Amino acid sequence: MKPIIEAYPEAAENLTRFAAWLAGAGVERGFLGPREVDRIWDRHIANCAVVEELIPENSRVFDIGSGAGLPGLVLAIVRPDIQIGLIEPLMRRSQFLEEVIIDLGITNRVKVIRGRAEELKGQSAPVVTARAVAPLGKLLTWALPLTAKGGQILALKGSSAATEIANAADILKGRKAEILLCGQGLVDPQTTVVRVTT
Repeated sequence: MKPIIEAYPEAAENLTRFAAWLAGAGVERGFLGPREVDRIWDRHIANCAVVEELIPENSRVFDIGSGAGLPGLVLAIVRPDIQIGLIEPLMRRSQFLEEVIIDLGITNRVKVIRGRAEELKGQSAPVVTARAVAPLGKLLTWALPLTAKGGQILALKGSSAATEIANAADILKGRKAEILLCGQGLVDPQTTVVRVTT
């Protein structure tokens, strides 16, 4: 049994169903490359799921550029207490996300918002997530207006995290940005997250 399933037993069925969606329609529609199928659990699902440890209870979350649902859908599956808006501008990806949330039975707390983050004027959430969307500086220009005062942006990043923080200094304007590692004992390497507190 996969460590991530053991860590989230209540989510096991929906995580498995979502993995099947990614390996099937996700690959057929070009959201994931065929070579990614063998890595769906470790590189994608587990990598995203462990970020939940940074999200406060009963949070509202916006996920920018959800694509195939990473990390937004995974977070929704492992955290039944959160409400999440999946922000995705592309029609075919939005349709995929709609199909998946209906299949998983989570339409009551997961909504697909078809559009660009910068178009959501006047809306905000305490937590904003993103993975593989843009360099940190660019991402912050979209994420900061969507983040409630006192909230946090959780950007899943790789080894370039420190460089991206340095490059985003002008946009950060003194806001706290820290590099955190998630998923000790569940993912190897651990998931690198840049957390910006607003």
